[in-house]
Amino acid sequence: MSRVLAVLALLFLVAGCTSAPEDKPGGELWRPKPGTDWQWQLGGRLDTSIDVPVYDIDGFDHSADTVAELHDDGRKAICYLSTGAWEDWRPDADEFPESVIGRSNGWDGERWLDIRETEILEPLMAARLDMCEEKGFDAVEPDNMDGYVNRTGFPLKAADQLRYNRLIARLAHERGMSVGLKNDMDQIPELVDDFDFAVNEQCAQYDECDDMTPFIEADKAVFHVEYELRTSEFCPEARRLKLSSMLKKYELGVWRKAC
Repeated sequence: MSRVLAVLALLFLVAGCTSAPEDKPGGELWRPKPGTDWQWQLGGRLDTSIDVPVYDIDGFDHSADTVAELHDDGRKAICYLSTGAWEDWRPDADEFPESVIGRSNGWDGERWLDIRETEILEPLMAARLDMCEEKGFDAVEPDNMDGYVNRTGFPLKAADQLRYNRLIARLAHERGMSVGLKNDMDQIPELVDDFDFAVNEQCAQYDECDDMTPFIEADKAVFHVEYELRTSEFCPEARRLKLSSMLKKYELGVWRKAC
């Protein structure tokens, strides 16, 4: 090889070695600490003026530009997805065969999925997580992860849920994103090591917030909301437990009242 070709080859090699993404140095996942403040907005026009370090927003509804703007403001962005229920308005809704779509989960246009059918669901969920990764999200909030304790139309067992939840966690981690365990209180002891934070609704109303302590003890945030209690009724206990708690309305718009 001539000296010129050798130099060119070396330059190409160096360029290739420096092309790794700069936003996730060393492949480290973002793991929010207990007490991290946050905003959860899934409805209405996104308001990024709330002075918090974490925004949890709908992965389908928001663009890479929105995520980049949050990053420019020094914030982390969590990609909300429904991984345990089918939603009839999503752009990939027609890709789900009727055989895996069960009963309504109580929300308009949403029906539980047969999470036992991983050969069907894994590529569909992988594509959704690809979308979150491509948009630059730091983490994923997979919703409807507790079908086995609900009337789904399928004979789901606890073992089915554990297997599926771990599958979703693995898919997120393979894409360099952290992942939160949504509700699924009974399986926290088995899943705390698989997930990087938790998202909980109404643990104070149902006197379950102590069940979240495995995440806190593992130095992982618990992002928590209440809808029907006054802040004076849940914030003192939430602060004691180091939860990231706030009061929201069911439509999950801009309005919030943090502890």
